[in-house]
Amino acid sequence: MIQVEGISKTFLVAKRPPGLKHAVKSLFHREYTKVEALQDISFHIPKGEIVGYIGPNGAGKSTTIKVMSGILVPDRGSCTIMGHTPWKDRVAYVKNIGVVFGQRSQLWWDVPVIDSFELLRDIYRIPQGEYSSMLTLLTDTLDLGSLLHMPVRQLSLGQRMRCEIAASLLHSPDILFLDEPTIGLDAVSKIAVRNFIKTINREKGVTVILTTHDMNDIEALANRILLIGKGTLLYDGSVQGLRGRFSTKRTITADYRENTVPLQLPGASILSWTPDRAVISVDTEQLMMAEVLTQLSSQVELLDVAIDTQPIEDIIVQMYKEYQL
Repeated sequence: MIQVEGISKTFLVAKRPPGLKHAVKSLFHREYTKVEALQDISFHIPKGEIVGYIGPNGAGKSTTIKVMSGILVPDRGSCTIMGHTPWKDRVAYVKNIGVVFGQRSQLWWDVPVIDSFELLRDIYRIPQGEYSSMLTLLTDTLDLGSLLHMPVRQLSLGQRMRCEIAASLLHSPDILFLDEPTIGLDAVSKIAVRNFIKTINREKGVTVILTTHDMNDIEALANRILLIGKGTLLYDGSVQGLRGRFSTKRTITADYRENTVPLQLPGASILSWTPDRAVISVDTEQLMMAEVLTQLSSQVELLDVAIDTQPIEDIIVQMYKEYQL
C-alpha cells in the first residue's frame, strides 16, 4: 500500500547573530544553514498495519508525514501510496487518506462541531447515506453525542481530539496519519482514542501511521515501529525485536519464606534485599535466567517470582544516546 524509496528533504534556515547591526545587514545579505530533515528514507507498509513512527524532536517524523500526505515535495526519492504520488495526484489522493496533527485543528473554532462535519461532507462530496452511517458509528464509538452541538472553542483538549479524529474519518479513508494524537490528553481520553484506533483498524482495515513520543501508545497499538534520528532510519521492526536487539537486562523480584542469610548470586546484581524479598538485575548476555532461578531456589524457598523487562522508554533513550541523537 505504501512504498517510500530514498526520500530526502533539505530546508534552508536563515541565521544571523543578535544585535541591530546584524539585523540591518540581514536585510541586504542573508545567511542560511542547510538542515537535512530526511536522508534517503525507505520503507514499505502493507494494508491494514499499524506502524509507530518514533524519534526525538527534529528527527524528521512530521516532515515524513507531510511528504506522505502530499503537503511537502521531497528533493529526491519516490513515494507511491495506493498507486498515487501524493504531491502530484493530490486531488485524487486525499480522498483516500485522513490526517490528524495534534497541535493543529481542521475544525472551525467558533461554530458547533456538527457544522464542521457537514462542511467536510460537502468538501469530500460524501453521499448523504454514507455520511449519516459513518457519523453514527463515530458518534457512538468516540462518545461524541454531547459534543456535536458545542462550539469547538468550548471543548476540552481531549474532547477536541476525539472530534478531530472523527473529522478525519468521515470520508472513510484507507489510511490514517496521526501526528501526536494523544498529546496533552488525560488517561481516560488516551484510552478512548487508543481503543478507537484499534477498532477501526480491526473492523475497517484502516492502515494507521502513528507518530508520538508516548511509548505507551506505541506498545498499545503498533505492530511495527520505525525509529528515525537526524533524518535517517535507524530501526524497522517489532517492539519485541527492539527489546531483543537493544535490551538484555531483566529484573527479577523474588518473594520467599523468611531467610536471614544474604543471597549469593555470582554474575547477578542484587538491587535490594530483605529477609523475605529480593530484587535482582540480570544481564542475559552474561547469565541465563534459568541459572539465576536455580541458584535462588537452592538458597531460599520461593513463594513468587516476577520477571520484568527493561521499559521501552529506557531502550529508546539508550538508542538515542548510542546514536548521539
